[in-house]
Amino acid sequence: MNGHNTPIGIPAEIRRRFAENYRLATQDKDRLFLMAGDQKVEHLNDDFVGGRVATDDADPEHLFHIASEAPVGCFATQLGLISRYGMDYKDIPYLIKLNSKTHLVRSEQRDPLSLQWQTMEQVADFVRYSGLRVVGVGYTIYPGSEYEAAMLTEASQMIFAAHQLGLLAVIWAYPRGKAVGTREQDAHLIAGAAGLGACLGADFVKVNPPLNAQGEMEAKLLGEAVAAAGRTQVICAGGKETSAEDFLQRLHDQIHTGGTAGCATGRNVHQRSQQEAVRFCQAIHAIVVDNKGVDDAVKMLGSKT
Repeated sequence: MNGHNTPIGIPAEIRRRFAENYRLATQDKDRLFLMAGDQKVEHLNDDFVGGRVATDDADPEHLFHIASEAPVGCFATQLGLISRYGMDYKDIPYLIKLNSKTHLVRSEQRDPLSLQWQTMEQVADFVRYSGLRVVGVGYTIYPGSEYEAAMLTEASQMIFAAHQLGLLAVIWAYPRGKAVGTREQDAHLIAGAAGLGACLGADFVKVNPPLNAQGEMEAKLLGEAVAAAGRTQVICAGGKETSAEDFLQRLHDQIHTGGTAGCATGRNVHQRSQQEAVRFCQAIHAIVVDNKGVDDAVKMLGSKT
């Protein structure tokens, strides 16, 4: 582990705990494969039924089945869901998502606001008494929202408290609101959000991949965000479901051309059947953690996905 990734200002024994949690989440490779399972709040049931979504996905336990079998660095979801299923899935490395909002109130109606659900004291109690492998916490900020001051205050306090507990802190940074308008995936603005995550002290900042003038993801545009984040590692959101091969190529480009340090993937994983999702996670792990090429990763899918 790179010593620059360990925060200062905490006791030596807590630094050792943080280093162990960082090692576990990044699987000794300084890259993070985060399986995102917070969409049951963010998108309600839209991501879990209908269309090409596997029937398995209607049950929340599907998320835990995948995370327990797949080689993910950590599984991020709300504490309430972890508390209802964690007793049966004690070996999963968990990241507790501390704030979430639904998508019912649109930005054109009101700027986004997402506040913390649990205090860090409650998180500390949960970690102490649950016996689960909690490696970190996560929080979403919406730079550009008229409510950004409240979210930045909570985020900075959460990150400081997380480090005092030896936990990683991951920030979801999505520019959004009337002041942002249609620039949500503008490369320069995303770089600003990544730098904001660094100023908050986050260990990882999750951003949407920037789009070029043609509205296409262009990996080299991530370079500005990676530079702006400095010692805070940048990971990209997985986005809407796409073919496995396209996803793996995009991920490889983001890492090797854009300079990112992994991915946070939700719908592209859990909308598949359990067997297919686990194979897909193995392919993602091959690229993120084992540094394999796309062809090698695609071979792990078994059959065309």
